[in-house]
Amino acid sequence: MKDKIKNAVNWMRRNPEFILLTIIVIAVAIVAYHAGEMSVLAAGVVPGVAGGQHVTDEPLTTDLTREASPSLLLNDIDRQIVKIRPMATPIDQLSRYAGSKHVGSMIVDYMNVDTKATNTILSEDYEAPETMAAGSSPKAFIHTENDEIFDASDTILVQGVLGYEPNGVTRSRNELVLFVVGRDEQNGLAVMAVNGKKIGQVENCVPSIPADTTLIRMGRAASELDVMSPQFEALPTKDQNFCQIFKMQVEQSTLQRLAKKEVNWTMSDQEEAAIYDMRLGMEKSFLFGVKRKLWHPDKKENVLFTGGIWYQAGKTFSYTESMDNDQVVDLMREAFTGNKGSKRKVLIGGSQLIGMFSKLDYTRVVSSNETVSKWGIDFTEVRSKFGTLYLLLSEIFDECGMPECGMVIDPEYLQKYCHIPFSTESLNLKSSGLRNTDALVLTEASCLVLRYPNAHMRIVQR
Repeated sequence: MKDKIKNAVNWMRRNPEFILLTIIVIAVAIVAYHAGEMSVLAAGVVPGVAGGQHVTDEPLTTDLTREASPSLLLNDIDRQIVKIRPMATPIDQLSRYAGSKHVGSMIVDYMNVDTKATNTILSEDYEAPETMAAGSSPKAFIHTENDEIFDASDTILVQGVLGYEPNGVTRSRNELVLFVVGRDEQNGLAVMAVNGKKIGQVENCVPSIPADTTLIRMGRAASELDVMSPQFEALPTKDQNFCQIFKMQVEQSTLQRLAKKEVNWTMSDQEEAAIYDMRLGMEKSFLFGVKRKLWHPDKKENVLFTGGIWYQAGKTFSYTESMDNDQVVDLMREAFTGNKGSKRKVLIGGSQLIGMFSKLDYTRVVSSNETVSKWGIDFTEVRSKFGTLYLLLSEIFDECGMPECGMVIDPEYLQKYCHIPFSTESLNLKSSGLRNTDALVLTEASCLVLRYPNAHMRIVQR
């Protein structure tokens, strides 16, 4: 026995490289044994020279793709998100279907281009002279609340004031039309009447117009020799919003995963529930959030909060305690006129507001048709001569103490900006020695903006 041991020791002394190789193999086996979190899928993934990932000796599958490049299939994740209880988060649902724009910063600057106002009112009475000498100019100076919307050669329709027949004596069935000759800061607008009255020997004089009369800007009229016209420029208005980082973490302990359950409740079910809760929170922030930058004294960094679209809307409609058909017509008129927006818009509201719509007896003027499905949501369609509203209950308003309120949104002018698209990331808490759990973090940094504020409207109760 002693001779065998002696011979073995002598052989090991003569072959030191074999001993070293044996030690390396044992060390590798120990590491592989303890690294239980190593994925079998990663065996075919080889790192590239610049940090990329390459697959060898096996086909590229979606599972292997998620293993090697977790952020590559984000569009698939987003398409799955829109299927998770879409009726509960209509604003987030609309923004995801419309598509988001990627931005390179957490602070988003965007431009709004408004339309030039088309009407104003007369700020003070205009009294026509009783007599005018022959050869006098028929020009008159009037003052409006917004002279700047008119330029030379514009025509103005004077609402509620009748013009005159060509003889200048008989009242016409047509309303009075004025022609803008010029604009003066002190004297106001210099105008002539297209179908005015005859005073003395002077034709087409401007008749008396009472204050608060609505003046509507119409098309320009040029003479035969006119080559030029007053310039028209539309300058965009700059606005800003902050992207907010929304996060949700899902964890399941190893024992919980291995335990026998009465139903098949897996990590995927946990993830779906977490996404739903995350979307509910995002919906409230997208609606009623306040744009602010807050310094966190413990973390020594700023936290950005996104501004809600409720405060971005350019119009507000107030209704009495019990809404009737007349008020619905007024609501539709306010929602679809004066903003050049779409003729199909979405109305989301609290239970009290939607309940009032449900109690109405619809007529030929305002009708309620069957349910329609758009953007993955089932709406009730309400039609009028002004446009079509897609009606939907949003319990977010109830949860925020606003069951009587709602909002009309034009989907064409609802824009979502994403700095970090919706993504999932697995946390290896076991290897870091924190917890024996499977952990998944859901993240999105985004904000919503109304590109054309006057196309959207708040609905409140008086």
